[in-house]
Amino acid sequence: MNKFKVSFEGLIDAINHKAVRIQLILGVMAVIGGIIIKLDYYEWLAFIVCIGMVITTEIMNTAVEKIGDYLNKEYDTDIKLIKDLSSGAVLASSLMALAVCLFCVFRRIL
Repeated sequence: MNKFKVSFEGLIDAINHKAVRIQLILGVMAVIGGIIIKLDYYEWLAFIVCIGMVITTEIMNTAVEKIGDYLNKEYDTDIKLIKDLSSGAVLASSLMALAVCLFCVFRRIL
């Protein structure tokens, strides 16, 4: 039970970070959009997976940034590269989620 408590504390801490909150807001907007365009069962599954993937990568990116800042307060090119790679993972998951979203929208329109 204690492991779940710590995990929930981590989620609450993550929500307190601006970047994670932004992803949550975008996820809510995607859900509202899905309701408006009346997604079917499989489209909802794809949306849920994509939203979860983007939020998860954003949480991991935030953790990597915190570790980098903790290890070195000064500018460091190696830490910058690590942070950039982590941020790139968020971008990649976001672009994949956008592709799924556009596919679902265009499928409804066409």
